[in-house]
Amino acid sequence: MLERMQLIRVFEEKVIELTHKKELEGLVHVGIGQEGVAVGVANALLKKDYLYGTHRSHAHFLARGADPNRLMAELGGKETGFCLGHGGSMHIVDISHRLMTATGIVGGSIPLALGTAWVAKEEKAIVIVFFGDGAINTGGFHECLNMAALWKLPVLLVCENNGYAEFTPMSAHTVVKNVSDHAKPYRLPSQIVNGNDVLAVFNAIKVAAQHARKGKGPFLIECLTYRLRGHYVGDPEIYRSAEEVTEWRNKDPLRLFSSKLLKKKLIDSKELLSIQKTANLKIDTAVNFMRK
Repeated sequence: MLERMQLIRVFEEKVIELTHKKELEGLVHVGIGQEGVAVGVANALLKKDYLYGTHRSHAHFLARGADPNRLMAELGGKETGFCLGHGGSMHIVDISHRLMTATGIVGGSIPLALGTAWVAKEEKAIVIVFFGDGAINTGGFHECLNMAALWKLPVLLVCENNGYAEFTPMSAHTVVKNVSDHAKPYRLPSQIVNGNDVLAVFNAIKVAAQHARKGKGPFLIECLTYRLRGHYVGDPEIYRSAEEVTEWRNKDPLRLFSSKLLKKKLIDSKELLSIQKTANLKIDTAVNFMRK
């Protein structure tokens, strides 16, 4: 888990660097600070399970095992990318890992996930669909909660609640305090979890997945997290304070998990440094692959 989280962090830091250098084109969204959600979810899944992402899905795909070389090539608009360079950062597909699609449409993956759930039901698999807190105000979100509950579809709806819909805090776009509260009218089980604690996410998804695999229907998991960078690369971030960001930096999922492993003596500082060096090497390789 720590190795994968570190790989995602280095990948996205490099993406920011390359975007500023104009080596990567198009609008790019990174999820630095949200790695605990992606890795916690991915580690609780089986190979046959399906996953749908959002406009901020580099972490989802890398956590699931997607090739960083091909992902970087896709962001670079190269033919060796997952979608031959046509999809870019927001439209990624890797069917070999059952990563069905990412999308630039807020909440746009949720109806697609319900369709795939009919296939998953036959295969005794489940479907994971990610969305942000901004998606809860779309009509499709509520229609899909209703249909998923009605048909008892094996769908896990995972909200990465980072507190902002683009530049707008939750308090300014909804009177509902918790995203998970939307599950109640549709009689869906739900849970709020600390999204910056990778093990908490992992355990919550294991329980929810077991519920869905038994034919009991969907489950809504709200992961409370925070993006430490702007909504997009280049965002001036005038909508939040430096103090708020600093507060959340102290809750960085990599920092928390590393400290936990060090404290339990499951890893030492030398191994930690080795993990960081390995991640750097893999991402350097991905950049070279993209450039060539």
